[in-house]
Amino acid sequence: MEIPPRSPDGSEKSPQSKELLTSNTASTLCISSRSESVWTSASRSKWDIYHKPVIVVSVGAAVFLFGMVITSLSCIQTKNKNVYKMCGPAFLSLGLMLLVCGLVWIPIIRKKQKQRQKSQFLQSLKSFFFNR
Repeated sequence: MEIPPRSPDGSEKSPQSKELLTSNTASTLCISSRSESVWTSASRSKWDIYHKPVIVVSVGAAVFLFGMVITSLSCIQTKNKNVYKMCGPAFLSLGLMLLVCGLVWIPIIRKKQKQRQKSQFLQSLKSFFFNR
């Protein structure tokens, strides 16, 4: 008699259960996707929409200012001049990168909000004409 090979984790599943698991996972992914939130009519506050880019911009500005201070210390201090010269530009570039990413993120969110409003309008028109 032939013994079917075991899976690496030691669990034995029939081909039917593997198919069910795959289809169940796919439907769960579709249900929990963010694209479904487009059709909900719950309005969100400005803070709920923009809190992530605002935090990124704030952290970027703080790191950029810290980099400016460290870089300026390399001109004033003579004790650890090499350390300040190495760390200052690193903080400057990191802060500038975060600042620019956050500032670019805000118009992207605005554009998505406009698209969401248009799609809600089109969905309401569609439901009006086809659900008679």
